Amino acid sequence: MMQKQPQTTLDRSLYEAVCKRFGICPVSQDSPLFSTFSHSRYTVLPGFCDLHVHFREPGFLRKETIRTGSEAALRGGFTAVCTMPNLDPVPDSPEHLESELEPIRRTAVIPVYPYGALTVGERGEEPADLAGMAPFVVGFSDDGKGVQDAELMERLMRECKRLGKVLAAHCEDNALLRGGYIHDGAYARTHGHRGICSESEWGPIRRDVALAAKTGCAYHVCHVSTKESVAILREAKRAGVDVTCETAPHYLIFTEKDLEEDGRWKMNPPLRSEADREALIEGLLDGTIDCIATDHAPHTPEEKSRGLEKSPFGVVGLETAFPAMYTHFVRTGILSLERLVELMAVAPRRRFGIPCDGSAAVWDLNASRIVDPAEFRSKGRATPFAGKELWGVYKTTVLKSNSQRGTGE
Repeated sequence: MMQKQPQTTLDRSLYEAVCKRFGICPVSQDSPLFSTFSHSRYTVLPGFCDLHVHFREPGFLRKETIRTGSEAALRGGFTAVCTMPNLDPVPDSPEHLESELEPIRRTAVIPVYPYGALTVGERGEEPADLAGMAPFVVGFSDDGKGVQDAELMERLMRECKRLGKVLAAHCEDNALLRGGYIHDGAYARTHGHRGICSESEWGPIRRDVALAAKTGCAYHVCHVSTKESVAILREAKRAGVDVTCETAPHYLIFTEKDLEEDGRWKMNPPLRSEADREALIEGLLDGTIDCIATDHAPHTPEEKSRGLEKSPFGVVGLETAFPAMYTHFVRTGILSLERLVELMAVAPRRRFGIPCDGSAAVWDLNASRIVDPAEFRSKGRATPFAGKELWGVYKTTVLKSNSQRGTGE
């Protein structure tokens, strides 16, 4: 009896299932891309979609550009990203938005979908020109700042509802910050740091889900980090409120116990407690949390060298997101690979109406690497994953829409 020969072609099953779900034609098996990586050790996955990145252009090109940010995204297996509006100028009008759209058209190596600002200058005082920007943006946000005034937020929600756009909220109550810059927990008390309390996040979420229920606005919560936030959002979903949310890999993997006196551990919201981390994982498992986003927020090495107190908020994540999640959740059996693809590729596109064109990335899920920020395509180097071994090595991408191709080697 002849022995069954081992599989010698790469695994396309999950990729083809996602293409079928979106009703699109997958990249042909005969593509030169697949002939290059034809061994069964390689896995084809649909391109991921990151709802939350900061590419810093226009205004802060020393930190990142559309080109370097999109190259980093490509190397992380992403084939679509959504850029936040804390720029200079802030995209609060069609004229200001064009300052971002022009370099996107000229230099982006993957599709880049910008957010328009909710308020003029992200100052939280008067609505931006939402109607004028609506045809050119994926949604609206004042990310980096919370909308403090409830009446203004209700007005903004009603306009987003009228325009058919998602409102993506950075939930932060300024009155509760008190100069804090890490979680208000044991590490802050032990090391003499000022803490950010959890209520500064979950308080605005509680306010906003009530407003979303009242207005019918499609409401999305950015970078959820606390157990109370998860509970509020779970209950809102059960009540039928049109709400979704995201969290980031660092909130699912690290806690305040991992903090060091180094700027690569400083982000906003901060790393919270183990109870918060466990609640986030529970939210992933029961569907309360819809998406994984990176909140990729690069700064210069000099800026991030100033320690926890003095360095700016933000870490990079595009080039580590999938390997981090695969290592800590799929290889450990907490999540299936299918569920991770849902969180990183399918659900983000579904919520924001972002096309899935069949673009694909090839991964070696049987290989690992030690994270070396010096190898990043991003200008940013600050990451809590530096020096960590992560499984899942990116090999290459085919962008079906324009035949662009990137390589990881």
